[in-house]
Amino acid sequence: MNDLEPFARLAAALAPWRDQIVYVGGWAHRLYRLHPLATADPRFRPIATLDADIAFDEHTRFQGSMKDALLAAGFREQLCGEYRPPVAKYTLGDERHGFYAEFLTTLSGSGRTRQGAPSVTLDASGISAQKLRRFSLLMALPWRVSIAAGTAGLPVPLHGLRIPNPVSFIAQKILIRDERRRQRKLAQDILYIHDAIVLFADRASRLAVLWRDDVAHHVSARERAEIVEGIEALFGEVTDELRAAARIPVDRLLVPREMQAICRQWLGDLYGRSA
Repeated sequence: MNDLEPFARLAAALAPWRDQIVYVGGWAHRLYRLHPLATADPRFRPIATLDADIAFDEHTRFQGSMKDALLAAGFREQLCGEYRPPVAKYTLGDERHGFYAEFLTTLSGSGRTRQGAPSVTLDASGISAQKLRRFSLLMALPWRVSIAAGTAGLPVPLHGLRIPNPVSFIAQKILIRDERRRQRKLAQDILYIHDAIVLFADRASRLAVLWRDDVAHHVSARERAEIVEGIEALFGEVTDELRAAARIPVDRLLVPREMQAICRQWLGDLYGRSA
């Protein structure tokens, strides 16, 4: 089973809620190549990922049970931690090495209840979602992609899967870079940023308009400044994390210096540069 097969099963199970959820993280990166604005032949394989992150706004009101739909599709719920509700994963296949999905939502306020207890998870539509800060940007102005019938054994196409637009996707990666460094996932995010640039390199002017006229209004002036500063922090010079990002793909040779130059120039043109 390749990674697209279990994802297709997940997306089919969640199809009734497709207008309320957004596929983020590695699967957004994977699905970008299906968008009509992406480069037709990127000449590199997508990065395989066996975990899917599904986002929704904390105020969303769902009809029906996503949990029941997942269980009916063969997923199993795994609960862990002492939070109420507990952190949950929805697994398919081997629990240690198989495909799994997690739900994520926005964290606002102090992150604590009135009684002072941590409020980092949310129960919605039967599932448990983790609350994260600086997350709402991923749900601003999402794009849609479709998976054709016959792909990964799909009997019918999956239409209208929502993913973050790449301008929001990259900006959010830049904003959370310190946390991702602590999680030892920054190199992966740098590769995601680089590959998104490659996929949409010919659409730079269109994406610049999307940022200026729309997406920029979903972040504060302080965050816009942080994005500009973050570009320089990540791509102002060749770093160990950038070298690690270049080593991740197995089907192509990436040169850290070239990655650094491309990302710094392209992102500076898109989001602006430090004075």
